[in-house]
Amino acid sequence: MTNKTKGNEMNQPASAYFMEDRHEPVEAHTLSVLVQNEPGVLARVIGLFSGRGYNIESLTVSETESQKHLSRITIVTTGTPMVIQQIKHQLDRMIPVYRVVDMTLTGRSIERELAMVKVRGGGDNRVEALRLADAFRARVIDATTESFVFEITGATDKIDSFINLMLPIGLVEVARTGVVAIGRGPEGMLG
Repeated sequence: MTNKTKGNEMNQPASAYFMEDRHEPVEAHTLSVLVQNEPGVLARVIGLFSGRGYNIESLTVSETESQKHLSRITIVTTGTPMVIQQIKHQLDRMIPVYRVVDMTLTGRSIERELAMVKVRGGGDNRVEALRLADAFRARVIDATTESFVFEITGATDKIDSFINLMLPIGLVEVARTGVVAIGRGPEGMLG
């Protein structure tokens, strides 16, 4: 092989499969997506994620404006800044998507989650579960002589902390809604 050939090979674009990892930081983003409330929309949005190998950390959806037949999908996903940008552009191009807002980038949003946490135990564990629930402002929504079900709302890290503290006490089961988010101030998603 001559130097000329060697030089040409080095200038050839590399295949994406063999390129070096750039080690860009992976970030979590909360996306609010306003869509027409019609059959199949949620499946198409989820299909966009699964078809491209994007992960969904949390997903909530509900009709929010029944007069206009609009639903709001809140998705928490992770990826590099470039991947997050791709996700937003692909969602924006979908029909019947009206608007995509990256709540993480606006810096002006409130995010909350609800969880129901079932804990089994008696004696000291029962007292400790009630003490921790009080400290986290969790409400008892069901109680038997052997267990409690607590309802807790707040930021995801608060709920994670509560669950981790309940593990050694006798955590049985957790049901979580996923994150919902709304922007601060007088403006809505449609302007």
